[in-house]
Amino acid sequence: MFDKPLLILFRRALPRTSSWCRSFAVKPSEHVPDGRPDAGVSPAGQSTSEKLIKVAIIGVPNAGKSTLINHLIDHRVCPTSMKVHTTRAVSKAIHSRSNSQIILFDTPGLVGEKEMKKHQLDSGFVSSCRHAIQNSHLIGVVHDVSNTWTRNALNPVLLEVLKAHASIPSFLILNKIDTLKSKRILLDIVKNVTNNRLESIKNYSIRKRKSTDKQEEVSRKAPEAEGWPHFSEIFMVSAMTGDGLKEIMSFVQSHAKTGPWEHLATEHTDQTPEELIVQSVRARLLDYLPQEIPYLLQTELEFYENIKGKIFASAVVTCPSERLERLVCGEANGKLRQITERVTSDLIETFAGPVSLTIATRIKGKEK
Repeated sequence: MFDKPLLILFRRALPRTSSWCRSFAVKPSEHVPDGRPDAGVSPAGQSTSEKLIKVAIIGVPNAGKSTLINHLIDHRVCPTSMKVHTTRAVSKAIHSRSNSQIILFDTPGLVGEKEMKKHQLDSGFVSSCRHAIQNSHLIGVVHDVSNTWTRNALNPVLLEVLKAHASIPSFLILNKIDTLKSKRILLDIVKNVTNNRLESIKNYSIRKRKSTDKQEEVSRKAPEAEGWPHFSEIFMVSAMTGDGLKEIMSFVQSHAKTGPWEHLATEHTDQTPEELIVQSVRARLLDYLPQEIPYLLQTELEFYENIKGKIFASAVVTCPSERLERLVCGEANGKLRQITERVTSDLIETFAGPVSLTIATRIKGKEK
């Protein structure tokens, strides 16, 4: 039989019967025209106190951080792909509702020196994550339970970051639970990544079973798992299906403290439209091109204009050689057209309006 708190955890992991609508459009009912939240005004017309909470979302590459954030705020502001290192710099995702503003920092995946050299990442890649944490009230750790090689332990680099910022409360998000076939696997993961210290998790208490002296001795001699015993809460979610996300936002909002908002209610990110376009192009290049090829390309914006709500943009992808340019374009430019169509679709979702995009290629050091 499972302990009561573990049963509660598993109930959270079960799919809900209600459907979850993946809509990233701003809901008009949440805000009034002046940009302030309607729920932040009392019946007498006096504004209630504003609350603010900032959360650093961290984890290893491909844990699903950006996808999770997009779904948490119900708006596509973080470009995503199936490959690692889609996110290269820290950005803000902003959710304003009632009298609370939630700022989620989307951070690059935490990696060691070997990975940094492999993908030619500069030192600022990791330091930007640490800077986001230092400016946050909470740390949300995203852990991929679908990866059979890494799911039973936290990454050493991630553990070092948590130890260095132990004074900041942290919570664990077990992502991609929809890929697991057995609750027993989930139970083992929870025990391992918390060092079997569930009693330290807020609102949970472990009922200790009677054990023989021999069992206790074996337990004392067992090596400690590579986990973090100081999580204040655990959430079991699927960022793709939306299961469990409402509970995360309720938890985060409950920790908001009285303080002035840093952004308007209508803002969803601190990234400029130009930056969003470049990052979206780069993300789809990662998806459509094999192996290390997309990491060798450079993307920049040549033209951007917003005319009466319609965005016109032109991006150029610089390739290191003619051979790689042919791979990007494909036969009769077929692959490049596919990429352009996919990026355009992404941007229409991001900007909630019409987008006209062209993508061209050129060879480094050679004018076309």
